[in-house]
Amino acid sequence: MTDSITVPALALLSFFAFLAGFIDSMVGGGGLIQLPALLLLLPNVPIPTVLGTGKVASLAGTSASAFRYLKGLTDVPIRWRTVAVAAVVAGCFALLGARAVSGLNKELVKPLVLALLVLMAAYTFWRKDFGSLHAPRLHGRRELWTGVALGAGIGFYDGFFGPGTGSLLLFAFVGLFGYDFLAASASAKVVNVATNIAGLAYFVSTGQVLYQVALPMAVCNVLGSMLGTRMAMQRGTGFVRVLFLVVVSVFILKLGWETLA
Repeated sequence: MTDSITVPALALLSFFAFLAGFIDSMVGGGGLIQLPALLLLLPNVPIPTVLGTGKVASLAGTSASAFRYLKGLTDVPIRWRTVAVAAVVAGCFALLGARAVSGLNKELVKPLVLALLVLMAAYTFWRKDFGSLHAPRLHGRRELWTGVALGAGIGFYDGFFGPGTGSLLLFAFVGLFGYDFLAASASAKVVNVATNIAGLAYFVSTGQVLYQVALPMAVCNVLGSMLGTRMAMQRGTGFVRVLFLVVVSVFILKLGWETLA
């Protein structure tokens, strides 16, 4: 299975991992780039192994991006209690989602996610000030329980279906909690690290990782994440907002084609 992986294929996968890390570090959606590349360039590799291999790169890049955001956002304190609770709950529910895959039809989820993404894009486009100001609107127990609900819902979704998790988290932290796009990106990355760890633990325990592919991709994903995070923090929330709309629109077109085809 691994002998068929050529040097050109590995080089292309590393490039797409870099690009995925770059986009994902700012607005999520890196899976839209990395997963199709893995499926195309590793045609003889079982799907679980493809997912496990990609998860190594995703976890590395997301962790690097989270670190850079947390280090650079000195003027916007992260609300650690809420983010940490959401991350722990999301990791647990990601495992539940992964186990539920065999018993439920994932195709039923696509129309629901498509409708949600359309609403997200329309609302973000309509509200020109959406995510421009950091003004947390939830406090105390209400904030904490909202974090639990967010972690449970999106964690389960990530384990069960996955694509667009980063973008959904970003929108939730802006729309529900009142964060600006930069603080929301940092918070989303922390939660996404937890879901990636949960997913990767399953794939590693079942031997579904091609490390000779995963490790070079992980390095490139980290490099892309670091560059993307730096650009997001230099350009500000307006730039991230526009890029968010672009990525969500691409995902709507892709998911819409798969759903209606």
